[in-house]
Amino acid sequence: MSLEIKTATIEPLRHTFGHIARRFGDKPASRYQEATYDTQSSTNFHYRPLWQPDKELNDPGYTALTMADWYVLRDPRQFYYGAYVQNRAKMQDAAENNYAFFEKRNLAALLDADTVKQIIFALVPLRHVEQTANLNMLSGSAYGYGTTLTQACLYAAIDRLGMAQYLSRIGLLLDGNSGSSLAEAKQAWMDDPAWQGVRALCEEMLVQKDWAELFTAQNLAIDTLLSVVFYRHFDQQLATRGARDLSMLTEFMQACLKDQAGWADSVFKAMAAENEANRDLLSKWFAIWRDKALSAFQPLLPILFGSEADNIAAEVLAEMNQRAAKAGLAV
Repeated sequence: MSLEIKTATIEPLRHTFGHIARRFGDKPASRYQEATYDTQSSTNFHYRPLWQPDKELNDPGYTALTMADWYVLRDPRQFYYGAYVQNRAKMQDAAENNYAFFEKRNLAALLDADTVKQIIFALVPLRHVEQTANLNMLSGSAYGYGTTLTQACLYAAIDRLGMAQYLSRIGLLLDGNSGSSLAEAKQAWMDDPAWQGVRALCEEMLVQKDWAELFTAQNLAIDTLLSVVFYRHFDQQLATRGARDLSMLTEFMQACLKDQAGWADSVFKAMAAENEANRDLLSKWFAIWRDKALSAFQPLLPILFGSEADNIAAEVLAEMNQRAAKAGLAV
């Protein structure tokens, strides 16, 4: 008796979900596409927001920008929840190892008192700036349109909260977990004249209604300045003062800012290319918030860098303009 085994191929009736097939065709879709495209509710809302009854819960009218299809604002990293969590888990593991290494070997004891004081004055107050960034990106998540944009804004907001927490931990490592550094940094944030322009800038951003204007202010103006001033030049200055080990503690912030810049630039490029009105409005917002950011942080630069302050300010301005020009904005 012989046994014959046959195989049969069953052709699926559909290769993906209907809403994905309508956009990309009936073919196997990526996880990012299935988790992202056309998943935002657009009809059959059961009430309007009480605070803005002229708007739907998901409404493109929360910004002055217009797009024929908001889903063209795709994330080049293709982050959906699973991919984002896996990526950031690896980054967090590396960051935790760095912090554990710094604490286990008591590297804070190698820093002189003046350097510690400078770090507490210049770096730890940035946790308040990061808390503002968190709220700014949450605005994009809450009031933006299209899941390609809103989920990426939410992930960016979570990153900024993590950055604020790591900045707080830097202070705790320097003060032996007493919390005195956080109190000292908050005092500088609240009362020191050098920080009041930054504090006023953060407060002004928190009352802006247009989420896209906030997106522009945060990602093009503020983040470029933070990267150049604090995570490049201040980091280099600390290295020359024997505090090179502190770079381990800011690696997470630098990586996040670089990652978010790549995504944000792609969003600006797509929005500016949509129509001339978008390009003009984005260019106008960028010019306004670029100048406000430079003015707000200006009092800090001579304190941190002395005679090099003007050169660093010029470098910040050049990088801001370069990013904006690459995205298609008028500079």
